[in-house]
Amino acid sequence: MQILHIPCLEDNYAYMIIDEATKEAAVVDPVEPHSVLQVAQENGVDLKVVLTTHHHWDHAGGNEKIKQLVPDIKIYGGSIDNVQGCTNKVENGDKMSLGADINIMCLHTPCHTKGHISYYVTGKEEEDPAVFTGDTMFIAGCGKFFEGTAEQMYHSLCVTLGSLPKPTQVFCGHEYTVKNLQFASTVEPDNVRISQKLSWAQQKRKAGLPTIPSTIAEELETNPFVRVDLPEVQEKVGCKSPVEALREIRQRKDNWRG
Repeated sequence: MQILHIPCLEDNYAYMIIDEATKEAAVVDPVEPHSVLQVAQENGVDLKVVLTTHHHWDHAGGNEKIKQLVPDIKIYGGSIDNVQGCTNKVENGDKMSLGADINIMCLHTPCHTKGHISYYVTGKEEEDPAVFTGDTMFIAGCGKFFEGTAEQMYHSLCVTLGSLPKPTQVFCGHEYTVKNLQFASTVEPDNVRISQKLSWAQQKRKAGLPTIPSTIAEELETNPFVRVDLPEVQEKVGCKSPVEALREIRQRKDNWRG
């Protein structure tokens, strides 16, 4: 399984997932179809599937165009998310395969939008799995609660995504890592892993390279929104429960002008 980053717009990423045996490919959130097709051509792949994480235009806005350019492509999207161009609606737990070795499982991760889907992707046995989290989990952050509650985001982040195997690679929808880690260090100023990852991320961006992927293990160490089960994180923000802490940290992030 090969995964390629395709930078789009100002700070979005689309991702191409390639089954190396058959050269069949899926693309996550192809907001710039021409860039995506160029990458497909350069890699000699047959684009079969679009995986849409949610209905916002900077993720789903290329679906109609890619449908015109690749007429038999299947476009997956959450059943209650009203994704434009969607041909195949998916629910939590739905599974599909790609090529010879890739399996994809749909995870309903609501809050940013009510029908947001993250895609958990496995390849050959020796390969680490990957999860495409759209705007639910960012590296060291999470999406704004546009269509949901702190309870939902807690379940999406800490239960659904947080329980995936620790080596799972996390591919999110935006390059927000540096800002997220700067904010994270205001929540946990003594967390050494956060400061180490921040300087690593700053070097990556200076070199014009993505800070993505992370892993579930790294998020459990550095993402304040995923760490709300820890009493010391709850205490730092003056809260008594994980959901309350998550709500408080999100409010602080919404008002933070770092």
